[in-house]
Amino acid sequence: MSKPSASAKSAPSTIQEEPASYELAVEELERLVQAMEAGQLPLDQLLASYQRGAALLKYCRTRLQAVEQQVQVIEGGGAQAWGDE
Repeated sequence: MSKPSASAKSAPSTIQEEPASYELAVEELERLVQAMEAGQLPLDQLLASYQRGAALLKYCRTRLQAVEQQVQVIEGGGAQAWGDE
């Protein structure tokens, strides 16, 4: 496998590549937004960044929904609120 060029390093990750965690996805999304808002990206890179951002946003929403469902299961499983003894 060959080493990526310097320009490939600055390009966003591939759209299909899933982030290692929710927090890393949010960090990458914030960097992409800052780069796009700066208005200095070439058109092709802007489009790639937008596509990657959309994929990251979808990943984050899916993770948040999964966690929300887990919390609802825990709360519905007899867990008492603090002070309800």
